[in-house]
Amino acid sequence: MYVSEKQAYENLANAIIVSAAEDYEFALHRLDRNPNSVSARNAVRRGEDFFYSDWFLVLSNYDPATLIRKIREKVKRQSE
Repeated sequence: MYVSEKQAYENLANAIIVSAAEDYEFALHRLDRNPNSVSARNAVRRGEDFFYSDWFLVLSNYDPATLIRKIREKVKRQSE
């Protein structure tokens, strides 16, 4: 199956964002289980830094605040 160069770049950008969102969600779960974990807190901060970065804006036109809010809501529902 042929994938255009543009589609290949879009697929890569989407994969990067999905991976970052999964990492961020995992970090939030870790922080929820252990609120004193410095490594979990740092992982959450790194995720948020990425979502608010210029690199994220290159990869996507999705609003970072909305993405963060939705992931946090998902983690909160799963924790209840």
